[in-house]
Amino acid sequence: MPFSSQPPIPIKEKISVSYMVKKLRDRVHINLICCAAEDCSEHRYVREADLHRPGLALAGYVKLFTYQRIQVIGNTETQFLDNLPKEQQIQALKNITQFEIPVIFLTDGNTFPDYLLEIVNEAGIPVYSTPYETTRFMFLLRDFLDDQFALQTMVHGAMVDVYGIGILIVGKSGIGKSEVALDLVERGHRLVADDVVMLTKKSSVLMASATEMSKHFMEIRGLGIIDVMSMFGIRSVRYQKRLEVVMELTLWDDTHDVNRTGLDHDSVNLLDLEIPQIKLPITPGKNITVIAEVIAMNHLLKHYGYDPAEAFQERIKATISEKAKGTGSSFTRAIEYFEGDIE
Repeated sequence: MPFSSQPPIPIKEKISVSYMVKKLRDRVHINLICCAAEDCSEHRYVREADLHRPGLALAGYVKLFTYQRIQVIGNTETQFLDNLPKEQQIQALKNITQFEIPVIFLTDGNTFPDYLLEIVNEAGIPVYSTPYETTRFMFLLRDFLDDQFALQTMVHGAMVDVYGIGILIVGKSGIGKSEVALDLVERGHRLVADDVVMLTKKSSVLMASATEMSKHFMEIRGLGIIDVMSMFGIRSVRYQKRLEVVMELTLWDDTHDVNRTGLDHDSVNLLDLEIPQIKLPITPGKNITVIAEVIAMNHLLKHYGYDPAEAFQERIKATISEKAKGTGSSFTRAIEYFEGDIE
């Protein structure tokens, strides 16, 4: 199968509210206090990353109420309820609790009075309160859900962090991907994954990680399995890294079109994102590790607005222009005058 046509892993269909709340507490460090129906959270499920604020639904208009989404109630909705008589508050909340809502989050430290908590308890809808302001909480929650329901795929290769640039090394089986990655680690760079690389699409970037089973382990043919973290220390590994460059190792005989100038920018499509790709033919004596470091530094230069290939092209154009005007020669020294430093 061509590297560019890796099929995505089926997206998660659902996650339980209890799992989501646990991860928000442990991983995102959001303070969540259960107000009602915590025992029902195991059997309530979130099926999409979009959130909803039920302002109109509380007011009685439920025709377009997206009840299947997480409901977030902030200061606006809370003050709306507080300004209603008790009977109307009860009716307003019943307007939304008649639906199968997965969970309700109260932001800015808001809470329901006891008579409203009885209603959500009877409906079996978990309610959690957080001191986070609404916009901040929704941003963190949506980011978490985007990650949970993100597109994913698996590729065969080695992922390394080189000078802060995430490089995915791919190629035929046995071509030396793991050996190049190991050499980079020995030179002070960091291993993300070997053999099986998990790619997750978050917004407009691809995040790479190892599988739970293979993280910080490598297979070196002829040697076997090695533990990179135990051998080289904690600084030699990282568990996630953004994918920025794909370096494909090829045999020289298999490579017909070799980029000689760098003016042609190849890319590979992964999960509908275009990632820069460099096809590197292997010949005896070629130091692939050093070239990988140069690829990372060259990518940094381009990121900060300097493209060496384009700069060299502009220099050639300027030389040709000067020669056409009769003011330049074909070849000149890089230095006009040699000082007394003759070796």
